[in-house]
Amino acid sequence: MIKKHNFSAGPCVLPKSVIQKASEALLDFDNGLSLIEISHRSKPFVDVMEQARSLALELLGLEGKGYKALFLQGGASSQFLMVALNLLEKRAGYLNTGTWSDKAIKEAKIYDDIYEVGSSKTAGFNYIPKGYDIPEDYDYFHCTSNNTIFGTQMKNFPNSPIPMVCDMSSDIFSRTLDFSKFDLIYAGAQKNMGPAGTTLVIVKEDILGKVSRKIPSMMDYKVHISKGSMFNTPPVFAVYTSMLTMQWLKDLGGIKAIEEENEKKARLMYSEIDLNPLFKGYSVKEDRSHMNATFTLENENLKETFDAMIKEAGINGLNGHRSVGGYRASMYNALTLDSVKVLVEVMSELESKA
Repeated sequence: MIKKHNFSAGPCVLPKSVIQKASEALLDFDNGLSLIEISHRSKPFVDVMEQARSLALELLGLEGKGYKALFLQGGASSQFLMVALNLLEKRAGYLNTGTWSDKAIKEAKIYDDIYEVGSSKTAGFNYIPKGYDIPEDYDYFHCTSNNTIFGTQMKNFPNSPIPMVCDMSSDIFSRTLDFSKFDLIYAGAQKNMGPAGTTLVIVKEDILGKVSRKIPSMMDYKVHISKGSMFNTPPVFAVYTSMLTMQWLKDLGGIKAIEEENEKKARLMYSEIDLNPLFKGYSVKEDRSHMNATFTLENENLKETFDAMIKEAGINGLNGHRSVGGYRASMYNALTLDSVKVLVEVMSELESKA
């Protein structure tokens, strides 16, 4: 089997060694039992869950700082509701930078008043708003660190006077940040950490328990913390594979090491987009995402040729989101620099043929 160059926006490309270990666990994880048929209450899986939660805090540098790591279900989309249920008492501020922050705002409005501190919606979300103010009397401030659809990424985060919540679904563990600036981080595993099915939540315990509403047990962070992410049956395969991916990252040298590789990939990709007259980047240069490079063909008559060349080169998942069109090269942690080189070579070859 020839492994393709997987630029899919999600579910994401995973390290080969992780896929190998996860597949072995499906056959035999615990003395002849498959990972997906053992009890989630058994010691072997409880150990997996504890290690996964511990690794998440270790990689983010948040051990011993009052944070808890949770592996929940429902995707990042369920967190749009869960954040509001647990933190929203009167009013919250949201930075609107793309489709997913737009959806988060929509869901939070069900419960109370939401104020957009900044928005790039009128410009098709091709930049990150700056110079906005965060009111000190709000319950929390919510932002989305990376926007997969439009290819923008927050390079700097505000010193928020109120609890800061961040959806890091598509760039979690990809770059060094002072993660202690955030009071709650959530991320769907399927973008940069593991298979679809689980969502990582990192929450500072002292921000919880301050709303007056009654929270359903399944949506209450405090309940999940008290049960060690085992309030209900967890998605064992997704958690296990996420644990393997985090261990793989730790063995590489952690976030700092992978950040260096991600910067190399992004420089190579954007250099070709800027130098090749056949292509044009979608987002403004200063806000370009290192995870998702979005671009279009200047001459649509070349699309059929380019698409055929992509297929011939074994490149998968390059089509842009339907709301933007064009192309999107998602360069998550496990995507190799060699895969980016293959794509750049195809783009360069197209220029020579045009």
